Amino acid sequence: MPARPAPRRVASVIRLRPEHAERYRELHRSVPRPVLDTLSRAHVTNYSIFLRDDTLFAYFEYDGDDYAADMAAIAADPCTRHWWTLTDPCQRPLDSAAPGERWADGEELFHLD
Repeated sequence: MPARPAPRRVASVIRLRPEHAERYRELHRSVPRPVLDTLSRAHVTNYSIFLRDDTLFAYFEYDGDDYAADMAAIAADPCTRHWWTLTDPCQRPLDSAAPGERWADGEELFHLD
């Protein structure tokens, strides 16, 4: 059996609205189990969100075979969509984000395995 390829590393950024910082922290202290389960079913692992100076930085690894389909499944999940109605008002896309883009993808410049 061939070896499975290394996971895809994904990084993205968005601004945190300062007036919603505590609410955002509160929400992430207890992410609903169905949202976490949806991420797991979509082959998302090692997911972290960091905050610095009103900028949120997210990192996760994807170990599935169809990234686009798995991301679409996350976006279609009713519990995740509800979760986003709670978190989206706390965020503001970067000025450089494409129209309709919320979290802007980061370019990987270096990786040490």
